[in-house]
Amino acid sequence: MRVSKAQAAANRERIVEEAARLFRERGFDGVGVAALMKQAGLTHGGFYGHFDSKEQLMAEACEHAINTAGQGWDEARERHGALSMDTVADRYLSRAHRDHPGAGCVVAALASDAPRQSAPVRAAMTGSVRRLIALVESALPGHRAARKRRQALAATAAMVGGLILARAVDDDALSNEFLQAVAAELPGARASASTQPEANRSKETQ
Repeated sequence: MRVSKAQAAANRERIVEEAARLFRERGFDGVGVAALMKQAGLTHGGFYGHFDSKEQLMAEACEHAINTAGQGWDEARERHGALSMDTVADRYLSRAHRDHPGAGCVVAALASDAPRQSAPVRAAMTGSVRRLIALVESALPGHRAARKRRQALAATAAMVGGLILARAVDDDALSNEFLQAVAAELPGARASASTQPEANRSKETQ
């Protein structure tokens, strides 16, 4: 049965959304096309009616994840007027973000997988990294562009690395220490990263 253009577009969007979540939870190699399509409620055979390859979907899933995260940060700006490093630290270095990778930062979830992927996937990841750096830079205090750029690069690396390590260990106290220590050392932020799950999250954890 032939589906309408609107239904086809909705199906494609659902596939990308599920892929963005599952890839962040399981890694690029941790979920196959059949499992992904089943999760989206669609048949395996329909995949290639939407995408040329899994690699194309991987790249689009990265872009979807960072775009949705951007919407969450825009909502935070609306609530707070302007993003501060305190707000960035509270959202990014939280237990909620740590415990829900499928709704979190695509960079922290998939950067370690990216070097082994195709050029389009790496390009999508590079774009995600650049947008995260720009977000951090916009929240930093001060006006010296060169200094803010260096601080943004270092802070982004610390945040991503701290989150990866917090997820990697099986010791909850040590995991929380990573989150709190990174938050404490971020320029312009207090040691205020939440170690309690957030009751209400936006579309994405970060």
